[in-house]
Amino acid sequence: MLMPGVDATRVVVLRHGQTAWNAGQRIQGHTDIPLDATGLWQAERLAEALAAEGITHIYSSDLARAHATAAALARRTGLAVQTDARLRERGFGAFEGLSYAEIGQRWPEDAERWRRREPAFQPGGGESLISFQIRCAAVATELAARHPGATLALVAHGGVLDMLYRLATGQALEAPRSWALGNATINRLLWTGEGFTLVGWNDDAHLAVDAPQTVADSP
Repeated sequence: MLMPGVDATRVVVLRHGQTAWNAGQRIQGHTDIPLDATGLWQAERLAEALAAEGITHIYSSDLARAHATAAALARRTGLAVQTDARLRERGFGAFEGLSYAEIGQRWPEDAERWRRREPAFQPGGGESLISFQIRCAAVATELAARHPGATLALVAHGGVLDMLYRLATGQALEAPRSWALGNATINRLLWTGEGFTLVGWNDDAHLAVDAPQTVADSP
Protein backbone atom coordinates (compact mmCIF):
# COMPACT_ATOMS: atom_id res chain seq x y z
CA MET A 1 0.00 0.00 0.00
CA LEU A 2 1.38 3.38 -1.00
CA MET A 3 1.79 5.92 1.76
CA PRO A 4 -0.08 9.21 1.19
CA GLY A 5 1.99 11.68 -0.81
CA VAL A 6 4.68 9.12 -1.76
CA ASP A 7 5.05 8.05 -5.41
CA ALA A 8 6.16 4.48 -6.04
CA THR A 9 9.71 3.97 -7.32
CA ARG A 10 10.48 1.29 -9.90
CA VAL A 11 13.76 -0.43 -9.05
CA VAL A 12 15.43 -2.54 -11.75
CA VAL A 13 18.09 -4.65 -10.03
CA LEU A 14 20.82 -6.03 -12.27
CA ARG A 15 23.59 -8.49 -11.60
CA HIS A 16 26.93 -7.89 -13.31
CA GLY A 17 28.01 -9.96 -16.31
CA GLN A 18 30.11 -13.08 -16.03
CA THR A 19 33.72 -13.05 -14.82
CA ALA A 20 36.47 -15.67 -15.06
CA TRP A 21 35.97 -16.39 -11.37
CA ASN A 22 32.25 -16.97 -11.92
CA ALA A 23 33.18 -19.45 -14.64
CA GLY A 24 35.76 -21.09 -12.35
CA GLN A 25 33.33 -21.11 -9.41
CA ARG A 26 35.64 -19.08 -7.20
CA ILE A 27 34.35 -16.81 -4.48
CA GLN A 28 34.78 -13.14 -5.44
CA GLY A 29 33.30 -11.09 -2.63
CA HIS A 30 35.10 -7.73 -2.53
CA THR A 31 37.95 -8.93 -4.77
CA ASP A 32 37.89 -6.72 -7.86
CA ILE A 33 37.60 -9.10 -10.81
CA PRO A 34 36.81 -7.72 -14.32
CA LEU A 35 34.21 -9.05 -16.73
CA ASP A 36 35.39 -11.76 -19.10
CA ALA A 37 34.50 -11.84 -22.82
CA THR A 38 31.13 -13.45 -22.12
CA GLY A 39 30.43 -10.90 -19.39
CA LEU A 40 31.14 -8.01 -21.74
CA TRP A 41 28.76 -9.52 -24.31
CA GLN A 42 26.11 -9.97 -21.62
CA ALA A 43 26.47 -6.35 -20.49
CA GLU A 44 25.82 -5.09 -24.01
CA ARG A 45 22.77 -7.33 -24.44
CA LEU A 46 21.47 -6.17 -21.06
CA ALA A 47 21.90 -2.52 -22.01
CA GLU A 48 20.10 -3.10 -25.30
CA ALA A 49 17.20 -4.80 -23.52
CA LEU A 50 16.79 -1.88 -21.09
CA ALA A 51 17.24 0.95 -23.61
CA ALA A 52 13.49 1.69 -23.66
CA GLU A 53 12.84 0.93 -19.97
CA GLY A 54 12.64 4.61 -19.01
CA ILE A 55 15.48 4.39 -16.52
CA THR A 56 16.19 7.76 -14.90
CA HIS A 57 19.15 6.99 -12.64
CA ILE A 58 21.91 4.36 -12.66
CA TYR A 59 23.62 3.33 -9.42
CA SER A 60 26.40 0.75 -9.32
CA SER A 61 28.69 -1.06 -6.96
CA ASP A 62 32.19 0.37 -7.21
CA LEU A 63 33.67 -3.03 -8.10
CA ALA A 64 34.84 -3.29 -11.72
CA ARG A 65 32.55 -6.13 -12.79
CA ALA A 66 29.44 -4.21 -11.76
CA HIS A 67 30.68 -0.82 -12.93
CA ALA A 68 31.54 -2.13 -16.41
CA THR A 69 28.04 -3.61 -16.66
CA ALA A 70 26.54 -0.28 -15.59
CA ALA A 71 28.74 1.59 -18.07
CA ALA A 72 27.22 -0.33 -20.97
CA LEU A 73 23.76 0.79 -19.84
CA ALA A 74 25.00 4.35 -19.39
CA ARG A 75 26.24 4.44 -22.99
CA ARG A 76 22.80 3.36 -24.20
CA THR A 77 20.81 5.80 -22.08
CA GLY A 78 23.13 8.81 -21.86
CA LEU A 79 22.91 8.69 -18.06
CA ALA A 80 25.83 8.92 -15.65
CA VAL A 81 26.80 6.00 -13.43
CA GLN A 82 26.76 6.89 -9.73
CA THR A 83 28.83 4.48 -7.65
CA ASP A 84 27.98 3.38 -4.12
CA ALA A 85 30.25 0.94 -2.27
CA ARG A 86 27.26 -0.27 -0.24
CA LEU A 87 26.11 -2.14 -3.38
CA ARG A 88 29.18 -4.40 -3.18
CA GLU A 89 28.95 -8.16 -2.87
CA ARG A 90 29.12 -9.69 0.60
CA GLY A 91 32.64 -9.61 1.97
CA PHE A 92 33.87 -13.21 2.18
CA GLY A 93 37.24 -12.51 3.77
CA ALA A 94 39.49 -15.58 3.76
CA PHE A 95 37.11 -17.44 1.41
CA GLU A 96 37.78 -15.06 -1.48
CA GLY A 97 39.68 -16.51 -4.42
CA LEU A 98 38.92 -20.09 -3.38
CA SER A 99 36.57 -22.67 -4.88
CA TYR A 100 33.82 -24.30 -2.85
CA ALA A 101 35.87 -27.50 -2.69
CA GLU A 102 38.96 -25.66 -1.44
CA ILE A 103 36.96 -23.94 1.29
CA GLY A 104 35.55 -27.28 2.41
CA GLN A 105 39.03 -28.80 2.54
CA ARG A 106 40.60 -25.93 4.51
CA TRP A 107 37.78 -25.13 6.92
CA PRO A 108 35.23 -27.96 6.96
CA GLU A 109 33.35 -26.63 10.01
CA ASP A 110 33.16 -23.09 8.63
CA ALA A 111 32.08 -24.45 5.25
CA GLU A 112 29.23 -26.32 6.89
CA ARG A 113 28.08 -23.23 8.79
CA TRP A 114 28.19 -21.29 5.53
CA ARG A 115 26.15 -23.96 3.71
CA ARG A 116 23.59 -23.90 6.52
CA ARG A 117 23.30 -20.13 6.06
CA GLU A 118 23.86 -19.37 9.74
CA PRO A 119 22.88 -15.69 9.93
CA ALA A 120 25.62 -14.70 12.39
CA PHE A 121 28.45 -16.69 10.76
CA GLN A 122 31.34 -14.59 9.43
CA PRO A 123 34.06 -16.03 7.20
CA GLY A 124 37.44 -14.88 8.52
CA GLY A 125 37.58 -11.15 7.90
CA GLY A 126 34.20 -11.19 6.13
CA GLU A 127 30.59 -10.17 6.75
CA SER A 128 27.77 -12.08 8.41
CA LEU A 129 24.47 -12.49 6.60
CA ILE A 130 22.91 -10.25 9.25
CA SER A 131 25.24 -7.33 8.62
CA PHE A 132 25.11 -7.87 4.86
CA GLN A 133 21.30 -7.79 4.85
CA ILE A 134 21.28 -4.59 6.89
CA ARG A 135 23.68 -2.96 4.40
CA CYS A 136 21.70 -4.04 1.33
CA ALA A 137 18.33 -3.02 2.77
CA ALA A 138 19.66 0.35 3.84
CA VAL A 139 21.18 1.35 0.50
CA ALA A 140 18.25 0.11 -1.61
CA THR A 141 15.71 1.85 0.60
CA GLU A 142 17.71 5.08 0.70
CA LEU A 143 18.13 5.25 -3.07
CA ALA A 144 14.51 4.36 -3.80
CA ALA A 145 13.25 6.95 -1.32
CA ARG A 146 15.56 9.57 -2.83
CA HIS A 147 13.83 9.28 -6.22
CA PRO A 148 10.07 8.77 -5.71
CA GLY A 149 8.24 8.12 -8.95
CA ALA A 150 11.50 7.44 -10.85
CA THR A 151 12.92 4.26 -12.39
CA LEU A 152 16.28 3.26 -10.92
CA ALA A 153 18.81 0.74 -12.17
CA LEU A 154 20.87 -0.78 -9.35
CA VAL A 155 23.83 -2.73 -10.77
CA ALA A 156 25.20 -5.04 -8.13
CA HIS A 157 26.04 -8.66 -7.32
CA GLY A 158 24.38 -12.01 -6.74
CA GLY A 159 24.42 -11.69 -2.98
CA VAL A 160 22.84 -8.24 -3.12
CA LEU A 161 20.10 -9.55 -5.42
CA ASP A 162 19.50 -12.41 -2.99
CA MET A 163 19.09 -10.01 -0.08
CA LEU A 164 16.68 -7.79 -2.01
CA TYR A 165 14.61 -10.79 -3.10
CA ARG A 166 14.35 -11.89 0.53
CA LEU A 167 13.46 -8.35 1.57
CA ALA A 168 10.65 -8.13 -1.02
CA THR A 169 9.22 -11.61 -0.37
CA GLY A 170 9.76 -12.04 3.36
CA GLN A 171 12.11 -15.01 3.02
CA ALA A 172 14.25 -15.65 6.09
CA LEU A 173 18.03 -15.30 5.92
CA GLU A 174 18.53 -18.98 6.70
CA ALA A 175 15.93 -20.20 4.17
CA PRO A 176 17.49 -22.22 1.32
CA ARG A 177 17.57 -20.26 -1.93
CA SER A 178 15.17 -21.58 -4.59
CA TRP A 179 15.32 -18.54 -6.90
CA ALA A 180 17.87 -17.85 -9.64
CA LEU A 181 20.49 -15.08 -9.58
CA GLY A 182 21.77 -15.18 -13.15
CA ASN A 183 24.50 -12.94 -14.49
CA ALA A 184 23.15 -9.91 -16.42
CA THR A 185 19.52 -10.78 -15.68
CA ILE A 186 16.75 -8.23 -15.18
CA ASN A 187 14.97 -8.19 -11.81
CA ARG A 188 12.15 -5.77 -11.04
CA LEU A 189 10.96 -4.44 -7.68
CA LEU A 190 8.54 -1.72 -6.68
CA TRP A 191 9.23 0.48 -3.67
CA THR A 192 6.61 2.38 -1.71
CA GLY A 193 6.92 4.05 1.66
CA GLU A 194 6.10 0.68 3.20
CA GLY A 195 8.89 -1.26 1.52
CA PHE A 196 9.65 -3.39 -1.54
CA THR A 197 7.44 -5.79 -3.49
CA LEU A 198 8.47 -8.23 -6.21
CA VAL A 199 7.37 -7.47 -9.78
CA GLY A 200 9.54 -9.81 -11.89
CA TRP A 201 12.66 -11.89 -11.43
CA ASN A 202 15.60 -13.33 -13.37
CA ASP A 203 14.45 -12.23 -16.82
CA ASP A 204 17.16 -13.53 -19.16
CA ALA A 205 15.33 -13.50 -22.52
CA HIS A 206 17.83 -10.96 -23.88
CA LEU A 207 20.64 -13.48 -23.41
CA ALA A 208 18.94 -16.35 -25.24
CA VAL A 209 19.89 -15.53 -28.85
CA ASP A 210 23.39 -16.31 -30.13
CA ALA A 211 24.72 -16.35 -26.58
CA PRO A 212 28.25 -17.61 -25.88
CA GLN A 213 28.34 -20.64 -23.63
CA THR A 214 27.91 -19.74 -19.96
CA VAL A 215 28.43 -21.88 -16.87
CA ALA A 216 27.47 -22.06 -13.22
CA ASP A 217 28.88 -19.18 -11.25
CA SER A 218 29.88 -17.97 -7.80
CA PRO A 219 29.26 -14.89 -5.61
